[in-house]
Parts: sequence; structure tokens; C-alpha cells
Amino acid sequence: MHTTMMTLPLSVNHFLDRAGTLFKHNPIVSRLPDKTLRTHSYGQWAQRTRALGAALQALGLKQGERVATLSWNHHAHLEAYFGIPAAGGVMHTLNLRLSPDELGWIAADAQDRFLIVDDILLPLYRQFAHLHAFERVIVFPFSGAPVPAEFTDYEALLAGADADSFVYAAHAEDDPIAMCYTSGTTGRPKGVAYSHRSTVLHTLVASLGDHWCLRGTDVVCPVTPMFHANCWGLPYGAVMLGVKLVFPGPHLHPEDLLDLFTQQPPTLSLGVPTIWMTMIQAYERSLAEQPGRWALPAGMRSLVGGAAVPVSLIQAFARHGVQILQGWGMTETSPLATVGYPRAEKAGADEAERFRQAALAGTPAPLVEIRLRTDEGALAPWDGTTMGEIQVRGNFITGSYHQVPVAPDKFSDDGCALKPGQQPPADVLAMRLNEHLMAHGFAKWQCPDRYELIPQVPRTSTGKFWKLKLREMFPG
Repeated sequence: MHTTMMTLPLSVNHFLDRAGTLFKHNPIVSRLPDKTLRTHSYGQWAQRTRALGAALQALGLKQGERVATLSWNHHAHLEAYFGIPAAGGVMHTLNLRLSPDELGWIAADAQDRFLIVDDILLPLYRQFAHLHAFERVIVFPFSGAPVPAEFTDYEALLAGADADSFVYAAHAEDDPIAMCYTSGTTGRPKGVAYSHRSTVLHTLVASLGDHWCLRGTDVVCPVTPMFHANCWGLPYGAVMLGVKLVFPGPHLHPEDLLDLFTQQPPTLSLGVPTIWMTMIQAYERSLAEQPGRWALPAGMRSLVGGAAVPVSLIQAFARHGVQILQGWGMTETSPLATVGYPRAEKAGADEAERFRQAALAGTPAPLVEIRLRTDEGALAPWDGTTMGEIQVRGNFITGSYHQVPVAPDKFSDDGCALKPGQQPPADVLAMRLNEHLMAHGFAKWQCPDRYELIPQVPRTSTGKFWKLKLREMFPG
């Protein structure tokens, strides 16, 4: 017997077509560098995205070639998310929080052909331009200022393209569409390439009710950066359902986010604990000092990850009607792997237990399999106490790194499971993986030669130490 079902390749191009056809009037809002708001409809966005695809094909982009982006969260970056793979290319997001040396090395390792960069980030680009020669640098005039003559103007490029006659590049569902590099915790960053298939499956899983619980009536504000881990995959889900998007641009300080949340109240926002912590502190101070200045959207949902989420943070937002769920994942897992959603068997638990459960990294998502092995190689029991090495596999889990031989310290001996580190299982996953143990030890450069005391550690938009600023403070 044979199935009667059609066999169609999974493709993110379907999301682009769907948004431009079914949700053409729904808005996409971007906050600009001067903090004004610019709105496009999905119909306009889809046309611009197809124009980008046509322009890249006209520039000679070939199947599988990389186009790097160095951009904040805004509509043009969303155009790149879909326009580059539509043309057959691979979008490679450069993490603007890394040092210029790291960015140059990553661009060279990925063999990026073109670069799309925000005009306000040109000073950063110029710091690593000598390390990798892009064939063409395309500048998005985010600030509205004229694009320097030595670069290609993004808006002029789109205006000169024929979006109406654009034809998607032929592809298989396993062809790559996007590429991200790890943060290089134990050495050089490593590249992870995502396919049409893995991205579509991750999007469908992440949009489920116990995860993002994404609905067409949602208003989504992605505070997680689009330049890291594909913004946790949220742009693909938002486009799939045509939800209203509100992009914060480069303004991620708590006061700026609270201003935006008050002007454009989201129903769903993703971020990291550090930003959420500073936001709730600023908000609660304002209740006493400037009552009425801001309003936290009642009923807003937030998936928070990137570091362990304190119970106190979940409780603080709950006091104001905002629900926080913790998620865990990595660049290698697309990235959503587990979510700490309320389990049915805990429905009768008291409030303290419910908050404790919410602070767990949670239950593996569908299509994600997790196992633990003891030091002796045996499967560890899920009893809440036994220590073991976590091994992960699934349809959107990487099986290798770009141009890196498969190593036993990263992948299991049966070749099927990523080995992110060691972790006690607790109920499901009790705490975030210790990133410093990803390769079972510390690299030499992680052991300090001396200690320096500073008033405050500079942090990135994801709440991690801002290594670029630290290097500026302590050169050499």
C-alpha cells in the first residue's frame, strides 16, 4: 500500500507567499534610530522581500552562497530572513556583540560573498573590513542618512529590482537557508546551518500552545536579537501567521522598552532575564516616582531564556499580570529545545510549587529527544538526582558544524546526538546547561592572568558579558 498524500518539499518560501497573500494588510512596525516608528504592511514587506531576492539574483548570487547581515531588529532584517533564501542564498547573521576580530574571522570562515549592514553599524564593519573582503557591501539607510558612495544603497537596490517577475530559486527541503555561529565559549565560534525543512519544523513546534502559543491576533515584540540564534525562530512563526510585529530597533534599555510596550502593547515578547530584570525594576520604581508613565500589557506572555530565570523574576511579573515561561536551547538546537510550561500532573500544586516549576528549563519540545548518560556510558535514570551527560537529537538539532570534523566531545559515538554538556535531570531539566562545560573543561584563555575590580560589568542585549566593551577597557 502507498500513501495518498502529496509530497511537497517544506520551504520557508511558503511562509512568505502566505503572509503576502492572506495577511497583506497586517502591520510590521519598526522603531528607527531616532525612536520614531515606521509601519509597513505585510503586503509591502512581501513585495520588498521579493525585490531583494530579485536584486540578489541579478547580482549573480548562486545557490548556497552566503549573504551576511549586520543589523538590528527591523523590517529590512526581516526582508533578509526571507529574501536571501528566496534567491537561493544562505542568510548568515553576524553577531554585532562580538569583537571585530571575531566577526572578521567568522565572515571569512563562512566565506560570505555579500554583506547587508545597517548604516549606523558601519563603524563596526570598518573595524573588521580588512579581515574579509566582501564582494559587495549593501547598506540599509536605517537612520535615513545618505549612503556613502563606496557602498550599494539597499533602498536603491530594491527600487531597481523587478519584484513582480521574481521566481524562487529551485531548492530541495534540505538545502540551507540560514547560518549562525556559536558564541565560541570553548574556542573559535562554530557555524550551524539551518535548512528549509529544519526551520519549518522548528517553527511549527515552537508555535504550539505550550510554547509560544502563537495566534494570528497576537502582537509580537522580539527583544531577542535577530543577529543571534535566528531570534529564537520567532520571525518565521510571526510571518507564518501574519501577526503584528513590533521591532525595537537598537533601543533596548529598560526605559526604551517600556516606552515601546506602552505605545505598542505586545501580547508576546521574547527576551533574556537580564533585560527583563532591569525592566521590572524600572517599572516598579516608576509606580512610586512617576505613576502612569508606563503600562505593562496585561496578559502579556513572555518566553525567557539565555540564562537561568530566577523565581523572583517570574513572581515579580506575575504581580502585574505578565506570564513568564522559561525555555532552553542553543544555536545548535534551532534554538528551542525545552520549555517550562505548566504540566497537567502539577495542576493542583500550590503557588510556590507552580513558580518553582516555571523556573525549570522544562519539557523537551516535540521532535526533540533528550537522554542522559553516566560517566560509564550507561543511560542515566530520570530520577531527579542522578548526574549525567545530556545528549540531544531531533529534526532541527545540528549533526555537525560547518567545516569542522565531527568530534567525540561534541557528538555521541553512535553519531546521533549532540552533546552540549553535563546536567542533572531533576524533573525534566532543572537548570540551564553550564556553557563552560560544553567541552568538559575550560579553554586556556578562560583562566585569568589577573583580577581587576570594576564598578559594573557591561552586558549585551542578551544579558551576557559584553566582551567587546571589556576588551576596550582592558586592551592587550
